[in-house]
Amino acid sequence: MSSSGDDLFTRDDPIFENKELLEINHLPEEGRIVGRDDEIADLANAVNPAIFGQSPSNLLIYGKTGTGKSLCAKHISERLVRVSTEEGVTAEFAYVDCAQDSTETQAVQTIAHSLNDPDRTQIKIPDKGLSTSTYYKRLWTVLDSQYEVVLIILDEVDKLDDDDILMQLSRAGEAGKLESCKIGVIGISNKIKYKDRMDERVKSSLCEREFVFPPYDANQLRDIMQARSDAFKDGVLEPSVIPRAAALAAREHGDARKAIDILRYAGEIAQSNGSETVREEFVVQARERAETDRFRELIRGSTPHSRYVLQALAVLSLNTPDEDGFRTTRIFDVYEEICRQEGSDTLSLRRVRDLLKEHAFLDIIEQSRQSGGSAEGSYTEHQLLEDPDVVRKVLVETDDA
Repeated sequence: MSSSGDDLFTRDDPIFENKELLEINHLPEEGRIVGRDDEIADLANAVNPAIFGQSPSNLLIYGKTGTGKSLCAKHISERLVRVSTEEGVTAEFAYVDCAQDSTETQAVQTIAHSLNDPDRTQIKIPDKGLSTSTYYKRLWTVLDSQYEVVLIILDEVDKLDDDDILMQLSRAGEAGKLESCKIGVIGISNKIKYKDRMDERVKSSLCEREFVFPPYDANQLRDIMQARSDAFKDGVLEPSVIPRAAALAAREHGDARKAIDILRYAGEIAQSNGSETVREEFVVQARERAETDRFRELIRGSTPHSRYVLQALAVLSLNTPDEDGFRTTRIFDVYEEICRQEGSDTLSLRRVRDLLKEHAFLDIIEQSRQSGGSAEGSYTEHQLLEDPDVVRKVLVETDDA
């Protein structure tokens, strides 16, 4: 006998009061941004001229994922808009996720669309169908007709196909594209070496001020999670849960996003177990689930051979846990064996090397150059940054799906 529709759903959530506080894309209120007071003050100082209608500095912010870069950039931009308005200066900011809008045309369309008020400008910014130069012309018109100052946040700026939009934005004023509006660009990257591959002209105009966000320590992670603990019902969190989650996250990565994920998953595990409280034992299960989900998201849409290469590195890591890294040729040998088992033709060594570079770009693996002395010359070693057990588990799931 099947349950009625009403019986299938829980009307009263026994664990969560406001689960949205634990979502990654949730922008916390001012008082909930923890452990980044110095960084916020530095960013504010760099863009401060904007409240007088002057040009803010262009900024480049580096740091590993989950160190609060995007959070602080958005926070400062919102504060700047508010204070500028109080000072009688018309300001606004635009946010671009360059992992999604990776081409110049996509990025400029997103900026123009988010800043445009068509009722005021009588300008349309369609999703597609215009040339890149037309999108720029409309953007310049939108900016000059509506604003005195605009901040443009380019998150994961290293994912852009090229530097062209950086050149256009950072030099719009001196190139005469804009008559009155001042632009400040905030580039955010997880890669500390991103600047090394920038065009020299872009580097000189974009990198006026640079900031590095360090990973959070255990105390900061504990404070961050404590600031969001009202996501749960009163009395539901056992006292040891947040300290344990903070210690795990600090030891492994110092990533606030992952720490918050662990807390959310621990609550969901308590729900599914029918537990009235979130217990410390759920934190360990939640950590494994968080790592698995994150890695699954990273390889979503990857090709079979891309997964075979990762599987080869995972096999080597599990079979020889005392070794820190593995040469490309060793990985290739195991990859060939996996291809044979899968009944698939192998790619060339050069193509496998390219796939390994792609995984390094996604921070799934780390590459390092090693010197083999005069006899061998230098070579590259590859090391998994993910738990090899998690990698193997997800890859097996993916290939079976």
